[in-house]
Amino acid sequence: MAPGTVSPTAFSRRSYVYRSLEAKGAEWAALRDAAVAMRLGRPVEEEVGIGRRLGLTDLSPLPRTGFKGTGTIEWLTSQGLTIGPESNMAYRQADGSLAARLAPSEIFLIDGLKGEAGLIDRLNGAWAWGTEKPRKLIGYPMPRSESHCWFMVSGWQAPAMFAKVCGVDLRAHKFKQGQIAQTSVAKISAIAIRDYFGELPAYHLLTDSASAEYMWACIVDAMAEFGGQPIGLAALRRLAETR
Repeated sequence: MAPGTVSPTAFSRRSYVYRSLEAKGAEWAALRDAAVAMRLGRPVEEEVGIGRRLGLTDLSPLPRTGFKGTGTIEWLTSQGLTIGPESNMAYRQADGSLAARLAPSEIFLIDGLKGEAGLIDRLNGAWAWGTEKPRKLIGYPMPRSESHCWFMVSGWQAPAMFAKVCGVDLRAHKFKQGQIAQTSVAKISAIAIRDYFGELPAYHLLTDSASAEYMWACIVDAMAEFGGQPIGLAALRRLAETR
């Protein structure tokens, strides 16, 4: 289905903030079982410029999942994932996805920006209890697509903007690439993960899906004094090419 002919309401899953995106003139594209806003009423090149300064992108339609419990890390590494020993760090996988280690035995796995979900689909299909007794401990799945919304904030002004709504210092020399902050953003619990597009700061922002519209509105408001605006996935993918 070509971009521009897609409606988010035609899918069983849709962005938690699709009404706000529609109001910005969103041009949608089909992505698996949902629609994603590719641009928001502007040329992609213009949105790339906004994203370099300060942009907010909705990634909620993209795939994500989780695994938790005793044996989780051992099982995931046996499946080919690379996961370091530190908690509150995210580890990039070969397909571009991030394995965010929230605790010694908990992983929040978010897909790459292509949204192909190859690794996520494979893991979801491979996980199963064995028949041996006692049963081998391999953790258990924690589906995250419905539990958490997923936004990304990009741009040089992002750390200054976050200083208005988050008590953690997210400046580059304090918050390194891959680092995770499980903290309060705009007075609600959230997960912030530092990513990077070349030298350009970028932050994944995950919070309870029931708070998605509130979080989106708070970030849009906090961005205003820095000239920040929402942008579509097409511009974010362009920015990510510098990674």
